[in-house]
Amino acid sequence: MNTISLGTSDLRVTPICLGTMTFGEQVDEPTSHAIMDRAIERGINFLDTAEMYPVPPSAPTCGATETFIGHWLKARPGMRQKIVLASKVAGPSRGMPWIREGQGMTPADIEASCHASLKRLQTDVIDLYQIHWPERHVPAFGNLYYDPAQEKSETPIRAQLEALAGLVKAGKVRHIGLSNETPYGVHEFVRLAEQHGLPRIVSTQNPYCLISRTYDNALDETCHRLNVGLLAYSPLGFGLLTGKYDASGIHSPEAPRGRMALYERMKSQRWGRESSLAAARRYNDLARAHGLTPTQLALAFCYRSWRVASTIIGVTTLAQLDEDLDAWNVQLSDELLAACDAIRLEMRDPAN
Repeated sequence: MNTISLGTSDLRVTPICLGTMTFGEQVDEPTSHAIMDRAIERGINFLDTAEMYPVPPSAPTCGATETFIGHWLKARPGMRQKIVLASKVAGPSRGMPWIREGQGMTPADIEASCHASLKRLQTDVIDLYQIHWPERHVPAFGNLYYDPAQEKSETPIRAQLEALAGLVKAGKVRHIGLSNETPYGVHEFVRLAEQHGLPRIVSTQNPYCLISRTYDNALDETCHRLNVGLLAYSPLGFGLLTGKYDASGIHSPEAPRGRMALYERMKSQRWGRESSLAAARRYNDLARAHGLTPTQLALAFCYRSWRVASTIIGVTTLAQLDEDLDAWNVQLSDELLAACDAIRLEMRDPAN
């Protein structure tokens, strides 16, 4: 698999990235090591993690994913030089006081989180260090609208950038990025970096899939013009776009094992909406009508989009990993893409 340049950076990454949010909850350590080994064998060089992983988050498991990766790297001398390693600093608590208290995300918070991640990962440097979600109030994680009355920002963007700049200068971080961002946020981080000689973001990691395409409504233009790469997460819509919930739904006792069926908190979030499943069923039926599996359609939609720099896949088994990587060879016709757009026009983006 060929590599691409990520944004304005010198990072060369594969257009498929192995996401690790399942490691430590659904996936035990030996299996996580086997999954990473297989990904490398099949040509993937890009791994993404976060200080708060695994998901769903909890105090007992927080940091376990990075710890698993650290053990994997230590057991494989020379592997660190072969991969691009990305991690994320969590934003304000969002109900996770074990990460940090309060509404802000101070420079001290960012520095402490980075040092803790480096220790768990058993590495001297993180290639791409991302802000997991904005410190300010934004329409994200299922919130459709920006509400100025909800603004509780305590740490200016410039202060966040300066903290990240300190990590870059110290050699702890090579490049920086964002996640769950908006057009305003991307523009402001770039503007302030250029104005004050601070590190420029090279990517934003946002949801992007057939049932969640608000990236297409302005953020795609923003990132294209500013040369900020999209790292597309949840390309399978938390499993809805695999077709496994088509018959049973997510609330039935007969629902297949998966995050949507296993964890009650997931059912009340954006991916658990009835409208999300209804739209997913339409896309899944469309895939089958064109001789594809739902997974092939959903992943190829991201893999072949000019908007996407790298698609983040999350798996729990080697079989899932192989299926997701095999989908790289699927091509989508203009007719099929137009049919996807027609469904979106009718059902919009229910998982936003």
